[in-house]
Amino acid sequence: MHEGQIITYKIRIVPMIWHTWVTEIKADMPRIQFVDEQRGGPYKFWHHLHQFEPTEGGTLIKDEINYALPLWLIGNIAHDLFVKKMHVIFQYRKEILSKKFG
Repeated sequence: MHEGQIITYKIRIVPMIWHTWVTEIKADMPRIQFVDEQRGGPYKFWHHLHQFEPTEGGTLIKDEINYALPLWLIGNIAHDLFVKKMHVIFQYRKEILSKKFG
């Protein structure tokens, strides 16, 4: 991963509806932090700060996400669904990292 790298994903918005999501890596400080910002995709705005903090037993990963939903997804229901989906994604990441790194 490097500053300016463009990453293209296919994400499922709802069952059977997929969307292309393009992010760019910014503020890359290897082993400390990096940011991914949306360049095209389902959000009106997306800024995700990933921070890595050394600990006695390994590394603590901290995430800070700032986002805005597009007008067609306004409302608390859309926000609640988004938050639930993020919890599932981060739980999956935690399980994978635990398996890989102990």
